[in-house]
Amino acid sequence: MNMPPTSEPTGTEPHSTAPTGPGRPPAGTGGGGPSGPEGPPPKQWRRRRWVWLVLCLIVVAAAIAYERHRNNVASGNTSARQGGRGPAQGQQRAQPVVAATAATHDVPVYLTGLGSVTPTDSVVVRSRVDGQLMRVMFKEGQLVEAGDLLAEIDPRPFRVQLEQAQGQLFRDEALLANARVDLLRYQTLYAQDSVAKQQLDTQAALVRQYEGVVKTDQAAVDSAKLNLIYTRITTSVGGRVGLRQVDPGNIVHATDTNGIVIVNALQPINVVFSVPEDHVPDILAKLAAGQTLKAEAYDRARKQLLATGTLLTLDNQIDSTTGTIKLKASFPNHDFRLFPQQFVNAQLLIDTLHGATIIPTAAIQYGVQGTFVYVINANKTVHVRPVTTGPAYEDNTVVLRGLEPDEQVVIEGADKLTDGASITLLGPHQASQPPGVGGSGAVDGGQGGPPRDGGM
Repeated sequence: MNMPPTSEPTGTEPHSTAPTGPGRPPAGTGGGGPSGPEGPPPKQWRRRRWVWLVLCLIVVAAAIAYERHRNNVASGNTSARQGGRGPAQGQQRAQPVVAATAATHDVPVYLTGLGSVTPTDSVVVRSRVDGQLMRVMFKEGQLVEAGDLLAEIDPRPFRVQLEQAQGQLFRDEALLANARVDLLRYQTLYAQDSVAKQQLDTQAALVRQYEGVVKTDQAAVDSAKLNLIYTRITTSVGGRVGLRQVDPGNIVHATDTNGIVIVNALQPINVVFSVPEDHVPDILAKLAAGQTLKAEAYDRARKQLLATGTLLTLDNQIDSTTGTIKLKASFPNHDFRLFPQQFVNAQLLIDTLHGATIIPTAAIQYGVQGTFVYVINANKTVHVRPVTTGPAYEDNTVVLRGLEPDEQVVIEGADKLTDGASITLLGPHQASQPPGVGGSGAVDGGQGGPPRDGGM
């Protein structure tokens, strides 16, 4: 604490200092001689003492708060290192996951492609003669057989033409008969040396001329008969009749582009689809060996089987733009579930993997080290296992190397796992069983096959 200043003596008398009381002036030297310099006022001293006191309290409080904070942090770290660790570390030690067990089955392998349904035969029914369309004997959408009468052209003009041709034929046949009789007479007279050889030859030429005319007339008669037949329009193939293009009463011509109606043959029916060119040697080898390759057609969503058939043939060239080749498969189409120009997902059974190991596709992980799975150990930990995958079907994938049957792999929760992490199983999950007879199988190239009744 600061002390008040003292006044120096002006003479030779001993130095004396008198305390200053409250409200009293400082003492001078001697008995009231001249006074020294004055000290601070009493209020200023009290203010200074309070300032220093407050500052000391603030410093002490800050030191206590800092020390408590440091102790709390240290105690928290110590607790985390001991048996009672924090929740974040607990989750890393026991991550909840869903597991699946690898299974072994015979898996069919399919080639797939987007296909288009094409009729076996498609006929545009046209009139072969010009005339007025009198009647239509079919209903739109009707199923017809080959040879059924579909429409009729007005036959009257063609009957008249037939009668004219027949009349001309009768006339010329009479002339031919008369010329032949005259030829016989000339031959008799020539034998008797009664006519010249030239006259006989002229008569013989006239007979041959009439014979040619009669043949021409006969052709005209046949043509008129054929035109009369053409007035009755029939279908050359059986199938489903489309929408009518011309109404009765209109004049139709043989050169009309649209024709009267279109008939598409639906039983059997074809599907044309494309597969990668890499599979051409395998397909050709199987066809050359006399194997019948099974084909299936599914709807757009690959959920419903529409028809089952066989491969007919493949195209004679590869599309260089897409690197694919077209295949044609035939389907009986008994229930008419395939329709011309319908888009379907077609697949061709090309091989069968016997005793293949399969797991859910969700178990397959991808990283810088390649394809791998998390295999579950007996002590409820996981380890990373590189695998080689094969074709896929539905939600499952064939594992060619790296995994044994009955091993468990993680299918959910793998994004939070590391090699050696502890896990907690939430529930079992089994790989889907591949189909037996009539079921969908694996799809070469990694595309999932569609589910089917009696399959998975």
